[in-house]
Amino acid sequence: MWQAGLPNVWNGCVPCDRARERSKQDLERKTVLVTGSSRGIGAAAARAFALSGYAVAIQYYRSEQTARALARELAGTGTEVLTVRADVSDPVQVGRMFDNVLDAFGQLDILICNAGVARQALLCDMSDADWRAVTGTDLDGVFYCCRAAYRHMVSRKRGKILTVSSVWGVQGASCEAAYSAAKAGVIGLTKALARELGPSGITVNCVAPGVIDTEMNGNLTTEDLKSLAEATPLGRIGQPEDVARALLFLASPAADFITGQVLGVDGGFPA
Repeated sequence: MWQAGLPNVWNGCVPCDRARERSKQDLERKTVLVTGSSRGIGAAAARAFALSGYAVAIQYYRSEQTARALARELAGTGTEVLTVRADVSDPVQVGRMFDNVLDAFGQLDILICNAGVARQALLCDMSDADWRAVTGTDLDGVFYCCRAAYRHMVSRKRGKILTVSSVWGVQGASCEAAYSAAKAGVIGLTKALARELGPSGITVNCVAPGVIDTEMNGNLTTEDLKSLAEATPLGRIGQPEDVARALLFLASPAADFITGQVLGVDGGFPA
């Protein structure tokens, strides 16, 4: 039987022709690693890519139960799925995560750097620890993941790297200095890496979400959300699925000639 919640591994023998068919399918199958995919935008992306036939690696750090539940959900649809625990701000753990993914799937076609944290405070009140926590996950984590995927993708002369920034990385936000700085850095890294990896046939693009209905914005009041929706030309708060669809597009063949770009998924916010 297939093992739910783990990479689909057949227990037992199969006839040679079926083994050859699975080998062919493995060569045709595409794989994606989504960091920060236990919830929010990352979980929506994992679902979207699973529905499109990808084998999906779900990375989490603290939210093990939600990550395992998502893995069981996706495995129940026939998706090949792997859960990996790692702190993306730790290069050693990132290296082990990539080893696990490649051991399980044999290849990595799409890397989505989505893991992120935020701390709201006036800059004068922000501690060194909070600054490092935000930049360590939101910027260093992207660097470590891109570096870990680099040689594998270059050796195959193909692959796509997608980063997740923010509207605040484009414009900056009061009381969000660390987050804005880290997300702006993600945009700079994306553009630089697109130039560096382009000759190897690898594209690197970024999405910059606006106000999205996720736990990261859970501190906002109903009135706050109403005001933000009113400040958005499309008149609503974004959903994680809105961002997931943009990521799926950038990972598709339709985006093969697009690289070094920042795609705003923001409903026009701020007007």
